[in-house]
Amino acid sequence: MPHSTPLITTIVGGLVLAFILATIAVRLKLPPLIGYLCAGILCGPHTPGFTADSHLANELAELGVILLMFGVGLHFSMKDLLSVKNIAVPGAIVQISAATILGLGLSQMMGWNIGAGLLFGLALSVASTVVLIKAMEERNLVDSNEGRIAVGWLIVEDLAMVAALVLIPALSGALGGRQADDGGTSVWVVLGLTIVKVAAFVAVMLVIGRRVVPWLLERIVYTGNRELFRLAVLAVALGIAYGATALFGVSFALGAFFAGMVMAESEFSQRAADESLPMRDAFSVLFFVSVGMLFDPLVLLRDPWGVLGTFLIILVGKSIAAYFIVRAFRHPKLTALTISVSLAQIGEFSFILAGLGVAQEILPKAGQDLVLAGSILSILVNPLLFNALDRYRARTETARMRPEEPDPGV
Repeated sequence: MPHSTPLITTIVGGLVLAFILATIAVRLKLPPLIGYLCAGILCGPHTPGFTADSHLANELAELGVILLMFGVGLHFSMKDLLSVKNIAVPGAIVQISAATILGLGLSQMMGWNIGAGLLFGLALSVASTVVLIKAMEERNLVDSNEGRIAVGWLIVEDLAMVAALVLIPALSGALGGRQADDGGTSVWVVLGLTIVKVAAFVAVMLVIGRRVVPWLLERIVYTGNRELFRLAVLAVALGIAYGATALFGVSFALGAFFAGMVMAESEFSQRAADESLPMRDAFSVLFFVSVGMLFDPLVLLRDPWGVLGTFLIILVGKSIAAYFIVRAFRHPKLTALTISVSLAQIGEFSFILAGLGVAQEILPKAGQDLVLAGSILSILVNPLLFNALDRYRARTETARMRPEEPDPGV
């Protein structure tokens, strides 16, 4: 009789299924992310066959969130953001607002309260970093004008979502969710205390962390031990994330994001990114698998109109808003189309927000199902949109480079 090993079973089952389905997804020229989510659906409680331990999966997902946010912070570039700030900042704010309003409108049609609708719309407003960067890298667009705008836009979206993750628990009661255990304290007092705690954490990280962490990495590098350096990177990421929660009461996500930001100040930041990538990738896979486990495929039959509305907000509503914003700043049509297609999907931040909304009893479980369905469908369609854009780009460049017809009289 084998020993009960739910942790090993969950990790092995999740990774093996993710590998098989991600391989199939890549063969179909789809993002591996689709395979990870489908692996989660297959080993979740809503489908027959093998079922992973959902509680352990959630714990592993927390590690995935920490390492995902650490990676976002590690690649955060204030220089890149400032170079396109005139369009990225107002563009992202307007597009987030447009998607949130559309999501709120759809939620009202489904009979949800205002708080649930706002969180639902916010979850639909932010694109997946993983999907966008991958698509840009495949087309060598990261260093182009379109790529810089898209990445800058995404940075603003990510910063807005980080702020939302901090504020949502404090505003849970006001949004119609679970009341904080604060002895009846005013929501403004709770919000103020949250902001003070976050400000204290940020101050410590900017004043002390940005000096200590690069100094520590430098000392470790001088030992010449690669294994110790890799361990230092992970220890800093996880230690700061946990310390942020234990000492300042802020989220793991925010702590990990700032851990990445202060580590980016080091001259060895690229090496830190490279050394931590395998571990970040492994736990990111488990994060997406755990998200897939939450998805109930029957929502496609139970609420097809809700799924369709969610999908259209992501694919059409966000894209149109982004297109007109970019055109309003007098950028070429091709740039506007590239930004629109890049943002026509949702991913990891949407899952994190939806999960937080359900945990705080703000968002109904049906809302999380719609976010997951919208994400899966939009990520499936996004490569097709990029392929169509590639053909349009090729036609445009061919027309621009076509030589003039020679004069027959010459």
